[in-house]
Amino acid sequence: MEAPATWIPDWLHQRKLTHPDVAALSTPSGTFSYRELHELATGMAGALRQRKVTGRVGVLAKDGHLYALSVHALIQAQLTITPLNWRLRVPELAWQLQDAKVSWLLHDTEKAAEARELQKHVAGLQLINLAEMSPVNPGTQNTHINLNHVHAVIYTSGTTGRPKGAQLTFGNEWWSAVGAALQLGTVPGDKWLVPMPLFHVGGMSVLLRCLIYGATAVIHNGFDAALVNEAIDNEGISLVSVVPTMLQRMFDEHGESGYPSSLRAVLLGGSAASKGLLERAQELGVPVAQSYGLTETSSQVCTLSPADGLKKIGSSGLPSVMNEVIIVNPQARQDGRDPMAAQRPPLEPGEIVVRGPSVFGGYLNRPEETRAAISGDWLWTGDVGYQDSDGYLYVLDRRKDMIVSGGENIYPAEIESVLEKHENIAEAAVVGVTDQDWGQVPLAVIVPCGKAVSTSELQDYCRKQLAGYKVPKDFIEIEHLPRNASGKLLRRILQEWLEKDWQTTKH
Repeated sequence: MEAPATWIPDWLHQRKLTHPDVAALSTPSGTFSYRELHELATGMAGALRQRKVTGRVGVLAKDGHLYALSVHALIQAQLTITPLNWRLRVPELAWQLQDAKVSWLLHDTEKAAEARELQKHVAGLQLINLAEMSPVNPGTQNTHINLNHVHAVIYTSGTTGRPKGAQLTFGNEWWSAVGAALQLGTVPGDKWLVPMPLFHVGGMSVLLRCLIYGATAVIHNGFDAALVNEAIDNEGISLVSVVPTMLQRMFDEHGESGYPSSLRAVLLGGSAASKGLLERAQELGVPVAQSYGLTETSSQVCTLSPADGLKKIGSSGLPSVMNEVIIVNPQARQDGRDPMAAQRPPLEPGEIVVRGPSVFGGYLNRPEETRAAISGDWLWTGDVGYQDSDGYLYVLDRRKDMIVSGGENIYPAEIESVLEKHENIAEAAVVGVTDQDWGQVPLAVIVPCGKAVSTSELQDYCRKQLAGYKVPKDFIEIEHLPRNASGKLLRRILQEWLEKDWQTTKH
């Protein structure tokens, strides 16, 4: 049974009234006030209605300006967005479009060739080039938003090798934004820089938070350390969202000179920051706020205040006032026990379990996986961590076996599934090893069969089916994969071996 409607004023309509001349978007294509953004978004929504676009709509675009416009236009057209990772290959994208039953795809000119290729794989898929759209008077305009309606279906990798579509409602996004505002504060004239892809929940959440706050979303088409530093130094950037690899490159490019006081916080996600990086940030006067979040929680769950950065090295901070975080004995999930009755004491590791209004309602078309992830109001994250005696969260393993490379999440099962389809590979196991530039990189351990295959041949094979960042950096042959008595892969043994031996031989 659907929850009763909970209506609030439409965010963009309100900002047109309250902040008409404030810059809403600053992109390589120009700067647009809230009045102008409203006109552009409603005109695009009118064009979508004229084309009779319905249901879930895919967006595949590298152009940050057009991507942001599509996000706002789809809200105005009362359509659900399915953001697509433009780093993925056509077969990966086609599977997501089919799973979400997407029949309309918005794309930019740079991704036009991939869009046409997707039409060959997805029956009935219709394309619209965002760069060629002409505004149409929408007639009626949105004045309210139903917080219970699904705003986005964002695909997040799954341990089975297939991604899952997390359904985020407007209410999830709203309460996430409120929690972030209460934790970070809002200041008139805030400018939030997004040098990361907008298809990630982190990028999407910044767009919506700026809209809700009446702040300016500053969008770069990709990450360039020099351009990010220039924006911070000269354009009054007050907030910026990056991953540790990006921040390190920013510091390397910036040199020893400090950053301006207008920079209120650097939101750091993706993986834990090293003590050396945090000390460098302190030397340069950069307020770093480490965070922990998931697609399923509409981004941030916990944030470490800049003041606690060096006192709580490795911590992701305290939960926002909208979220409750507990550490639970993982066996309780299998036993069906109430998480509250199976909490671990401070400093004792367990599964990170979250409750709050920003927690999603479930995975699209995945009732069993939804039931496995959500118990009552609680989300079992699959991540392992602990809380100290002050309640600060420390994440030990991100989604158990997940590899975090340059801020991108990589699940070994997806790569293993591809490798084990190769005629000369009997078995495969993928693990992440430490890398100075990317945080981690994937390596593949394979049990060969048939003729020998070179590393370059296997990488070429993977690139045809996987995004470039998922392609293993190296392939190591082995006679047998280590397994326990029940046949379960002992992935940790492989990781410890490769961390030592592969790093020694390759570096």
